[in-house]
Amino acid sequence: MVFKNLRNIREDRDIKQREVSAVLNVSQNTYSQYETGVIALTAEVLLKLADYYQCSVDYLLDRTDDPSFIPK
Repeated sequence: MVFKNLRNIREDRDIKQREVSAVLNVSQNTYSQYETGVIALTAEVLLKLADYYQCSVDYLLDRTDDPSFIPK
């Protein structure tokens, strides 16, 4: 499954895939496959990405368009 916000937030902040892949301790190719939906995102990866981007997991999963949205 492809999540558009995952790629958009990285590009909006002018961050390269290799930078995010280093944070996740995976190869750039693996991170690229997360963005294109070839590899499914795990809960661990989603939480690391949400912390890195300081946004909600819901935003990364396209459940909201507001990156600051955090459910109560």
